[in-house]
Amino acid sequence: DMTKITYDKAKITDIDDVMHIEETSFPADEVLSRASMLERIQVIPERFFVARNEEGKVVGILVGPTSDKCYLTDDMFEKTEASLPTDRFQIIVSLAVDSEYQGLGIATTLLDLMKEAAAEESRQGISLTCVENLIPYYERYGFVSKGISDSQLAGETWYNMVLPL
Repeated sequence: DMTKITYDKAKITDIDDVMHIEETSFPADEVLSRASMLERIQVIPERFFVARNEEGKVVGILVGPTSDKCYLTDDMFEKTEASLPTDRFQIIVSLAVDSEYQGLGIATTLLDLMKEAAAEESRQGISLTCVENLIPYYERYGFVSKGISDSQLAGETWYNMVLPL
């Protein structure tokens, strides 16, 4: 049964599954590095949510640091700092679901978990960047488009999206 999905935090042993999802979900020049993902599992484990199938294999990921800056900056894709209680924003650097498991509401549940955690810590909002065709998806969830981002990742045009909390 493909629909028995459980949610928890990423472990070091999940790195191969995590990278498989990252590499199959994004164009090669947008894929976050293995080293940066390992660092996130170690530095911000409380902000690295995963969805697992019944075999325990990771089929969805959502991860990002907190920041006092509202908008994501490109250095956040490579380097992860520990969260500070005073950070006002939860940043999302990667949200991806294995293609075989899309359409089951996994991304929404992962976002719900992140939102709950950020609200408990009294963050002001959740912030991410996305390409233009994903704006409607995030708007349906409650994110507000704040226009074009300074991000230069992969030479794409990125949009700042913020979910007020």
